[in-house]
Amino acid sequence: MKPKNIYIDANIVDLPETLKFKGFFKDTPCLIVNDVKELFENIQNANDPIQKGKETIFLTQNKGAFIKKCPGTSYYNCCGYKILHIGTFCNMDCSYCILQAYFHPPIMQYFVNHEALLEELNAEFASNTVSRIGTGEFTDSMIWERWTDLSKLLVPLFANQTSSILELKTKTVLIDNLKNLKHNRKTILAWSLNTDFIVKTEERYTASINQRLKAAKLCESWGYPIAFHFDPLVIYEGCEQDYRNIIARIFDYVKPENIAWISIGSFRHMPLLKPIIQKRFPDSKIIYGEFILGLDGKMRYFKPLRISLYQTIVSAIKDFSKDILVYFCMEDDEVWEKTFGFIPKEKRDLNLMLDESAIKHCGLN
Repeated sequence: MKPKNIYIDANIVDLPETLKFKGFFKDTPCLIVNDVKELFENIQNANDPIQKGKETIFLTQNKGAFIKKCPGTSYYNCCGYKILHIGTFCNMDCSYCILQAYFHPPIMQYFVNHEALLEELNAEFASNTVSRIGTGEFTDSMIWERWTDLSKLLVPLFANQTSSILELKTKTVLIDNLKNLKHNRKTILAWSLNTDFIVKTEERYTASINQRLKAAKLCESWGYPIAFHFDPLVIYEGCEQDYRNIIARIFDYVKPENIAWISIGSFRHMPLLKPIIQKRFPDSKIIYGEFILGLDGKMRYFKPLRISLYQTIVSAIKDFSKDILVYFCMEDDEVWEKTFGFIPKEKRDLNLMLDESAIKHCGLN
């Protein structure tokens, strides 16, 4: 989805990143915003504020912390991931995307005060503790590659230190800027995967699975470690075989020894997301599964259904490699025990399991 409107916060019009960004949009008017509240109200009052927000880019500054702890979910095991908060929202359009209900208003914001970003990252590196940092929590990591030099800033920066890794998670194939960068294996390229059926019916404007896997293979050839995320897994008739097929295709493209980890998690959502999906994706069936209200206030598949699908996924991965770290995103100890045969705290917790894999694949100290 191409942006139709570009707005610039009056406070950052002269920053270097703002001027660079404007250079990519020589034929698109860039309007200066003095009243941010008025801009947000205009988005919120649109007939479809989510669609309007996906067509609008707002260049501004991050007035809070750039590095944040993953918000996680109460009662479920969290991986200890840290978020590098580069911007918000996304111009792809997945029916299940929680960001539709998370941001008020939903709008594509890109933070241009990179001096503050670099200060925080350098402080993180100076702590000399293992950190897994990613940009793909509040936005897709790579959608900004069309209009910015962000990867050219971040990847070499991480390459010059030995305690942290950067994970770039995406559903795009916008990888050209990565080809000739010095990365020293401190950046992991990660793709969200699903079945062809779900990509076709629920993930508008995203790259196909074959395109994503071809991009992963190319990044592997450039020396980058690779990761994959099956989240959300969606239950439908025939989904088990469809997921097995996707897993087999992974190993047609990428060598198992170059995969840092694979995460899995089932479709879950705040109750507020259901009417949004019903309105914006009237043909979608994903919200009509067998859901119960989880301990975290989110709707989740009935636990035996989740466990059954998880066992299928994990078994399929282990058929190709028993050494790849496979982990759950936000599941409880019972699900871990019935799927993997152990709970994270028995192996020094999930955080440490992932840190050890980062050390192994990325050469951290």
